[in-house]
Amino acid sequence: MKTLSVDSADGSRVHVEVYGPDSAPAVVLAHGWTCSTDFWNAQIRDLADDHRVIVYDQRGHGSSPAARPGGYSTDALADDLEAVLTATLAPGERAVLGGHSMGGMTMMAASRRPAFREHAAAVLLCSTGSSRLVDESLVLPMRAGRLRTRLTRAVLGARAPLGPVTPVSKRILRYGTMGPASAPAKIAECARIVHACPRAVRVAWSHVLAELELDAGVRELDVPTAVIAGTADRLTPIVHARRLAAELPQSLGLVELVGMGHMTPVEAPEVVSSRLRELAETYVRVELEEEAV
Repeated sequence: MKTLSVDSADGSRVHVEVYGPDSAPAVVLAHGWTCSTDFWNAQIRDLADDHRVIVYDQRGHGSSPAARPGGYSTDALADDLEAVLTATLAPGERAVLGGHSMGGMTMMAASRRPAFREHAAAVLLCSTGSSRLVDESLVLPMRAGRLRTRLTRAVLGARAPLGPVTPVSKRILRYGTMGPASAPAKIAECARIVHACPRAVRVAWSHVLAELELDAGVRELDVPTAVIAGTADRLTPIVHARRLAAELPQSLGLVELVGMGHMTPVEAPEVVSSRLRELAETYVRVELEEEAV
């Protein structure tokens, strides 16, 4: 593993990790809200033997420092991705970009950016949405309407500390973010990652997500794009994935994982890794072979 720290447009530092051979096809992965590079551990294990896997901590998460006041926005997500792509890929080099939840929103936010257009060969969106996140969340078992939206906003933006990982906190995490049949080890893994996110960072990003409006970015995401989502996802219910698959300019379709929740790269790692590998084989290796000729 190689690590580096890159400067984003506003001077924020972004922690980056690079795995695998320097000459291998590149896969760049962006994690979601309250997570970190550890969220992609299974994909790193599955792909790094014959791919260059690049992962980074979104600002304020993992080893990336918290942003200054006003430094949390969808523009900041796009800025950070551009900085990572520019620092880790050669000019004109193309890669598969994968994003989970807020990481997928990062792809939508960056879809019109020069570095994205230069480097994105294909995209995988996992368990994500482009708008109406609070309105359509199923975290609270209530009838849809203004009351549920208001209460959901309060729950997701709560300032209370998550505290240590306990049996109770793991049950809450499983209910809100994972499928009902999730294995205890996977629940524990997700709890360890999520509970490590600083409270102020978690709250700051919750405000951004509550007002998310990236529908235009979806229409500009004009590269081959596949979607994966769980049918039991409460945070970004399957309606979001179906909408994305229908509206993407170059949609490669939707894989619906029956009974899976929001944490698809951890809950169904083999499916996510396999789709990333397929995209790299189809859209990156072909380009490399054509250049060699």
